[in-house]
Amino acid sequence: MDMETTVMELIIQAGEARSCAMQALRAARGYDWEESDRQLLAATAAARAAHKIQTSLIGADEGVGKVPVNLILVHAQDHLMNAMLCRELAEEIVILHREVQALKRVNG
Repeated sequence: MDMETTVMELIIQAGEARSCAMQALRAARGYDWEESDRQLLAATAAARAAHKIQTSLIGADEGVGKVPVNLILVHAQDHLMNAMLCRELAEEIVILHREVQALKRVNG
């Protein structure tokens, strides 16, 4: 396993997940539900890809410190956790936007 490439791929996938989650929020603010849903699906796919990389790193470490922990690896882990949280919150906020739009329709 080429650690530098693996860690960079983790950062890239996590960044993509976060970016798509934010785009889903922007689309929801404009009541563009198709785009919002599309971006949430893309965010989920990127987060899964990043999580798969993380899982392979954990497996390679075997719980005994075989994978050297350095600043870039910590940075990658930070990106992944932020992206996963961002995606989960975006999903909830999109639901709220949908509810607000529905209330606006009912209340005129």
